[in-house]
Amino acid sequence: MIDVSSLTYAYPKKRENTIEDVSFSIQKGEIFGLLGPSGAGKSTIQKIITGILKGYRGSVKVMGRELRQVKSDYYEEIGVGFELPNLYSKFTALENLDFFRSLYAGETEDPGLLLAMVGLEKDAGTRVSEFSKGMKMRLVFCRAFLNKPELLFLDEPTSGLDPANAKRIKRIILDSKTAGKTIFLTTHNMNLAEEICDRVAFIVDGRIKLIDSPGSLKVARGKKVVRVEYRSSGPVQSSDFELAGLGGNSNFIKLIAEQDIQTMHTLEASLEDIFIQVTGRSLT
Repeated sequence: MIDVSSLTYAYPKKRENTIEDVSFSIQKGEIFGLLGPSGAGKSTIQKIITGILKGYRGSVKVMGRELRQVKSDYYEEIGVGFELPNLYSKFTALENLDFFRSLYAGETEDPGLLLAMVGLEKDAGTRVSEFSKGMKMRLVFCRAFLNKPELLFLDEPTSGLDPANAKRIKRIILDSKTAGKTIFLTTHNMNLAEEICDRVAFIVDGRIKLIDSPGSLKVARGKKVVRVEYRSSGPVQSSDFELAGLGGNSNFIKLIAEQDIQTMHTLEASLEDIFIQVTGRSLT
């Protein structure tokens, strides 16, 4: 679906490259996360692939076409959800969607159904100037689905959302994947990426440091240890046991047979822990 090779980009009047020799590919039906701190180059790459930034070096092919060769019909095939809400504040939610809907030549979704999808159906007639940030983010998110795109670009889609609405957005993204859509996600929210991405790429200072699935990364870089927390006759205590040979470990077997077990879990590294290990940088 997307094939990026040796992508390099410098903003006008900037001496240093913002993006340096970046290569990756995204398969149809995949949720691909580009992860990194603010200023790492995530949004720049997204703007290049969505055709906003020109003058890149290297190759960027989307659905088999080099971006330098695509024309306005490209936007009939992709949907974009920006991090910062860009809406008409004097229009209502429905008027916003109706206006953007009119820009497409092809078949579009029913705006009312899209508003219901993100829980804004009761606010269809409310001016966007009266919306909270979270409501604006949900409206921008559903706008990305207007033209029934097969390829979605989502930049920090859960930013500013309360837990219930963040969960709703994650479910919609996963449902879109099930329906065969491809999602390119840019975020610094490692929990979001860990929950929904098939593969992630770590980017720092305009360079990709690693690409793999969250599960593979956690298995490869986590501790192969089981921690058992139990209550004996006072506060909760814990003991760690190596996974290797756990079934034959007499101390482990005795502990779980004789003590009041509270929790038992492997000591997997979080995606954020792995990011710091690989890049030497935090997400802030």
